[in-house]
Amino acid sequence: MKRIDFEAHFYTQEYMKAMYGNKGYPRFSDDPSAGRRLWYNSEVGQPFADGLLNPLLDLGEKRIQDMDKCGVGVQLMSLSAPGIEQFDPETGTGLARKANDALYEVTKRYPGRMMGYAALAPRNPKAAVDELERAVTELGFRGWNTHSNYGDTMLDDPAFCPILRRAEKLGIPIYLHPTVAAVPQLKGYGFALAGAPFGFGIDTAICMIRLIYSGVFDECPGLTIILGHLGEALPFLLKRVDWAYVRPFDPKARPKLDKKPSEYLKNNVFITTSGNYYQPAFMCAYEAMGIDRILLGTDYPYEDMEECIEFVDGLPLKKEEKDKIYSLNARRLGLEA
Repeated sequence: MKRIDFEAHFYTQEYMKAMYGNKGYPRFSDDPSAGRRLWYNSEVGQPFADGLLNPLLDLGEKRIQDMDKCGVGVQLMSLSAPGIEQFDPETGTGLARKANDALYEVTKRYPGRMMGYAALAPRNPKAAVDELERAVTELGFRGWNTHSNYGDTMLDDPAFCPILRRAEKLGIPIYLHPTVAAVPQLKGYGFALAGAPFGFGIDTAICMIRLIYSGVFDECPGLTIILGHLGEALPFLLKRVDWAYVRPFDPKARPKLDKKPSEYLKNNVFITTSGNYYQPAFMCAYEAMGIDRILLGTDYPYEDMEECIEFVDGLPLKKEEKDKIYSLNARRLGLEA
């Protein structure tokens, strides 16, 4: 039974060139101590040495070898953070189409091994809807990978509803991936606070809860979101998020939703194993969400693919449950094991 990896990342030379040439943010700059840095904003610069950049740019045999070594049959590939969304709409729209075309060529070169998530520039909603339609119906992509904030907005903004509606109509999931937090209180300590160690998960959890409170899942009940890192801490909060709905001090303050927030998390969300290889955290997510909602995600190449597989293999689960994580649950999203 082949393993299906729902979170694996790539870059293109065109995308890199755009970040080196960008006078604003995000941008790359050379740094003798780190090789280069990816500057998300004026404060947060992530070290980006060749050891990370080269596997992101490798869309060929070395990537396949890494997959084969770990028994991963399929990678669903997404253009990595900082994301197309951070560019101005015109630049982002052009970059998205070029990135999608480049990824399409990879999927043709390695049929059945490489699949794609669309990259979109949502701040041009009409163009984003058209590009999502093209990416799914013409290029064969299996979802849309987007990021937790677009600078001063998040995905719950009404301007982005047409993209969400089209995703539901197309029957594809949205992988909601972190980027550097936009919350002001998560600034001041660089990447350690605003980035992967902490702010990534917080920002994504905020975006997900805002989506729920926006009512989009009542309008689009078939819309599916995938969250990495065992659900960005939301399984731990599954009961707590219902408090304002079931026990409001003021009934007028109850969220205007058809269901409790936890019901949307359990019915409209899948989570992946990416980059959170801590058994107590997994067992919390397992008990809160259920085994049918957990997918394999390796976060390649930011995380060690082999470490991810060893982690899942070592969990105190039945073989049938591990098979669900590795591939069987993918069938619910239209991918055959």
